[in-house]
Amino acid sequence: MNFTESLKSNRDFKYVYDNGKSYANRFLVMYVLENSKDYNRLGISVSKKVGNSVVRHHITRLIRESYRLHEAVFNSGLDIVIVARVNAKNASYKEVESALLHLGKLQSVISRENS
Repeated sequence: MNFTESLKSNRDFKYVYDNGKSYANRFLVMYVLENSKDYNRLGISVSKKVGNSVVRHHITRLIRESYRLHEAVFNSGLDIVIVARVNAKNASYKEVESALLHLGKLQSVISRENS
């Protein structure tokens, strides 16, 4: 299983936004850019437009947990930034998980043999 680090710096997020490929669905937007490492780096962004601090952290935890449980099916060597949309405020865990996997398939970053 591959280990995933977090994207933390604003510069890293901006680089992925500017140079990565993006797909969106009802709940999430996913930006993906290849890095030259053998592990993934995950960044999660939830705007204040989505809700207060409690709501934003709840959505962040849902996204992080759904990624963690499906980390093995994602290809290695990627910088992934996930941006929550306002509709994610009322989404259940299953909806967030489904949205994440849907975007992974659109981006072709999910290994077909594992999915």
